[in-house]
Amino acid sequence: MSLTLTRRGFLAGTAGMIALHPFSVRAAANQAHLRIMETTDLHVHVFPYDYYADRPTDQVGLSRTADLINGIRAEATNALLLDNGDFLQGNPMGDYIAYERGMKEGDTHPIIAAMNTLGYDASTLGNHEFNYGLDFLVKSLAGANFPVVCANIAKSLGASPREDETFLPPYVIVEREIVDGAGNSHPIRIGFIGFVPPQVMTWDRRHLEGNVAARDILEAARAWVPQMREEGADIVIALSHSGIGAADASDGMENASVPLAAVEGIDAILTGHNHLVFPSSAFAELAGVDIEKGTLMGTPATMGGFWGSHMGLIDLMLERDGAGWRVLSHVSEARPIYKRNEDRTTTALAEDVPAVLAAAQMEHDETLAYVRRAVGKTDAPLHSYFALVADDPSVQIVSNAQVWYIAQMMAGTEHEGLPILSAAAPFKAGGRGGPEYYTDVAAGDVAIKNVADLYLYPNTVRAVRITGATVKDWLERSAGMFNQIDVGAQDAPLLNPDFPSYNFDVIDGVEYQIDLSQPSKFDNKGNPINPEANRIVNLMFDGQPIDPAQEFIVATNNYRASGGGNFPGANDSTVVFDGPDTNRDVIVRYIVEKGTVSPRADGNWRFAPVDGATVIFETGPNGAAYAAEVPGVSIEEAGMADTGFARFRISL
Repeated sequence: MSLTLTRRGFLAGTAGMIALHPFSVRAAANQAHLRIMETTDLHVHVFPYDYYADRPTDQVGLSRTADLINGIRAEATNALLLDNGDFLQGNPMGDYIAYERGMKEGDTHPIIAAMNTLGYDASTLGNHEFNYGLDFLVKSLAGANFPVVCANIAKSLGASPREDETFLPPYVIVEREIVDGAGNSHPIRIGFIGFVPPQVMTWDRRHLEGNVAARDILEAARAWVPQMREEGADIVIALSHSGIGAADASDGMENASVPLAAVEGIDAILTGHNHLVFPSSAFAELAGVDIEKGTLMGTPATMGGFWGSHMGLIDLMLERDGAGWRVLSHVSEARPIYKRNEDRTTTALAEDVPAVLAAAQMEHDETLAYVRRAVGKTDAPLHSYFALVADDPSVQIVSNAQVWYIAQMMAGTEHEGLPILSAAAPFKAGGRGGPEYYTDVAAGDVAIKNVADLYLYPNTVRAVRITGATVKDWLERSAGMFNQIDVGAQDAPLLNPDFPSYNFDVIDGVEYQIDLSQPSKFDNKGNPINPEANRIVNLMFDGQPIDPAQEFIVATNNYRASGGGNFPGANDSTVVFDGPDTNRDVIVRYIVEKGTVSPRADGNWRFAPVDGATVIFETGPNGAAYAAEVPGVSIEEAGMADTGFARFRISL
């Protein structure tokens, strides 16, 4: 049985009542305007709500994207709605369903229930669909009223992709009725094929090893797309949960969408995984990418942001000939659900669709209770009042979690056995945020929403491989946080006000001192200004002076590893692991796994003595309660500043 493409009974006869897209206006007999809508990387964001901050937000939510979807359907006679993967995991609602409620036979996952209300035509798997294991995935997909396809994950591999026993159908060909410019209906066969990064076999090794195997994306596409054409697909749409990256193909590419778009037989490609928007200037310099035309290798493409922030859209003008349908022209875009104002506030550009909210209302309420109750305990306070002057528990727990995670990711790789260090910086450390802008979680219960205090940004975990010499320079860059202090100086200002706290990386796993009598080796932007300076002294690893030639794995985040802050050794050339998980999710998993965490700062860094000198720094007044416990430094109160900050003195 065939269905009209609108899936809402919209017929050409109503066209005069609404504003139509130019393609619909221009379409002649035997020509049809087809709109392809994409959501991608929803990560369980049904509601416009930040569960970590425990407050509403205009920046996320399928309930808002749904408003755009409904609007698009009203603008043309033929429309498809597709999802590009990473819908099942990625916020506390996903964790609540997986770890607390579970999925019994017959249960419907809330994100699936919400998607069902919108009438999706198809979806593919993202890498995060595997995070909770295959049994959970199968039970979740059972509730979908739409096909889910994936061509490069197999229960068993054959001699060629076509001989694989795929985990899900590699593709699906659906029969639809499409309305042409004269108002006549015609049959059309549309094929959807899906792909996921083969790196899932590393990222979710514990769930997948011995159960499934992954093929290279391009290898799978080159085998299956011709078969789809042989079976009569008029149009083939690739659902590529793979980012926009290099144009030159290589085995096992994670971000393979550009060469994938060049595979003969693919008419349009939906991308994701990057958590970016296409077309946009983010991809302006890449080979094979045309952001003006919205194409990859000449093929129409889109990427709809993440968490429901955008809806990707490809408009195709199709023409019917003796051989079926072909693409005459196209337009690609990504429509946002909000805009960011000059004053950093946001304005909503879409409203909630009540049916989408209703589909997950019960689970939303249960998730709120979940994030507000304890998921673990800490046996020491988690505060950041002294994070800029001494080793600190709020940074320590981040480092502990990053090392725990990266150790698992390095297992079975060529990097296994190398020592793992962790670089982490304090985010809530006063400054422009004011005297209350600090992490402060008492010993005892830790709730999920407390993790937002520990890690403000939705960064993802990465790891770099660098030498001991580069570790030292990384720390030299961090030490720009401090002013140079002369011997005998009295109450000199300690902190460089132009140096952001998020660039003050502490590297855990080594021990070191910072000699403030030396000038900074780098300026505030990371450019060398005093090449011979050596603020980092007594740098030790495993009780011995660090070997400049020894190699280390350093756990960090995507911002730092991709060059953010301009740190020595932190760039794309040194990255050996680009994780799919956010640092915040890793911290939550770490707390859940450990039950009780011990984030006491281990005092692995401190200031070197500077004869007769004292320095002054400011922090939140509530820090006074913890001053006596700060490791490696003697701190005394020095009055209040006019700004509401408390002043403290350190004798160097």
